[in-house]
Amino acid sequence: MVCRSIMLGCGSYLPAQAVTNQDLVARGIDTTDEWITQRTGIKQRHVAAEGEFTSDLATKAAQAALAHAGVSVDEVDLIVLATTTPDNIFPSTAARVQAKLGVTHGFAFDVQAVCSGFVFALATADNCIRLGQAKTALVIGAETLSHLLDWNDRTTCFLFGDGAGAVVLRAGEGKGDTSDQGILSTHLHTDGTQYENLYVDGGPGSTGTIGSMRMNGKEVFRYAVTHLAEVVDEALAANHLPPEAVDWLVPHQANRRIIDGIAKRLHLPPERVVITIEKHANTSAASIPLALSEAVSDGRIQRGQLLMLDTMGGGFTWGAALVRW
Repeated sequence: MVCRSIMLGCGSYLPAQAVTNQDLVARGIDTTDEWITQRTGIKQRHVAAEGEFTSDLATKAAQAALAHAGVSVDEVDLIVLATTTPDNIFPSTAARVQAKLGVTHGFAFDVQAVCSGFVFALATADNCIRLGQAKTALVIGAETLSHLLDWNDRTTCFLFGDGAGAVVLRAGEGKGDTSDQGILSTHLHTDGTQYENLYVDGGPGSTGTIGSMRMNGKEVFRYAVTHLAEVVDEALAANHLPPEAVDWLVPHQANRRIIDGIAKRLHLPPERVVITIEKHANTSAASIPLALSEAVSDGRIQRGQLLMLDTMGGGFTWGAALVRW
């Protein structure tokens, strides 16, 4: 028998305020609803309210996940929070979420891998569980990317939104093959030579300011199409599975055209791909758990089905996780 990290439940939270493409046009952004929709698939994004922080979004998503899993806060001994928009430079936003939840034991920390953050955090928590360092973990992706946007930059301002999603993991036993429930494998990569293709032009160690998001969209798209396909193949090969074994693709919600390309590689019809980008835009580390939570709550994803999670973000970072729900 082997130790597996089993997903007991998931949850999500979106800020109340929704900003549509038409709203951006009305603000004077040089774009159109048709242009944004055609190139990205995005129709709206959610924006955190004044005084609503990443830890607030993360806490609400975590509470929803715990309720769905039927797990009390007293059982949680690990919190891994993926975010690129922490409340403060330090302490970690995970520590703040721990306090807000009322968890008084175990350990909590942040992971920063931008849009790949949730898969990186999932891999980290999975390894902690496999090593016996934790039994029950909260893995959260939460972002308030609206704080990093230059709302006059038409190349980035319409792409991103705020939100949070979370899953509850618990140690369980498996046979050690692909029929096991839980996380089967995770695959992580970084290429630091691509640093300046997607970055924020500020920070405490450089400018002393927060800065704004900057992106070379064409290069990000080109890199994503190639490397997401490769990491999906890597995950399948590691588990000796054909593409047809995957029941659901739950991808990072960055661009509809990229998602369609990966689905085609897996020979998955559109009805077996979870897409939320139209309603949420790119919520970075929150996008995969938001999509997962929606598909679980509406009944599309069923227990025992095989999920492929794939993602790419600034750094460049990218990765995949193969999970049996």
